[in-house]
Amino acid sequence: MAKESGRKLIASNKKARHDFLIEDTLEAGLVLTGTEVKSLRMGRASLVDGYATDYNGELWLEGVHIPEYTQGNWTNHTARRRRKLLLHRHELDKLVAKANQSGHTIVPLALYFKDGRVKVEIALAKGKKEHDKRQTLREKQDAREVQKALSAHLRQHG
Repeated sequence: MAKESGRKLIASNKKARHDFLIEDTLEAGLVLTGTEVKSLRMGRASLVDGYATDYNGELWLEGVHIPEYTQGNWTNHTARRRRKLLLHRHELDKLVAKANQSGHTIVPLALYFKDGRVKVEIALAKGKKEHDKRQTLREKQDAREVQKALSAHLRQHG
């Protein structure tokens, strides 16, 4: 079988970008079982409720849903089990120190294959207040309206 190359997105967490103010992002490896990788190759995963916690000096990804592999047998994995993140010690220490500040958390943004290995993009994030979310939505809507007006103008005079 030919070795994979490049980046193939499995799942992204759009809700995290809406609910949190992203401060810093990192790429981390993930310790998975065989049936989890097979399930991910089918493109099935959900990062919506995911977050990372520090446990005994290691970073663990929790709340990420990787459904059971349909052709799996008794060795199949649990869908929402805790999964270990693989980071360099200095990256882990820096991230955990920042995450321990009030209002900060570590959330997964994307799950993808990179050169045949499963990687997760994690972010140090700070929770947005309700008015911040409305402001973000308003900015997106304004940008859409500007784009629509610009394209209408170009169609008329183009």
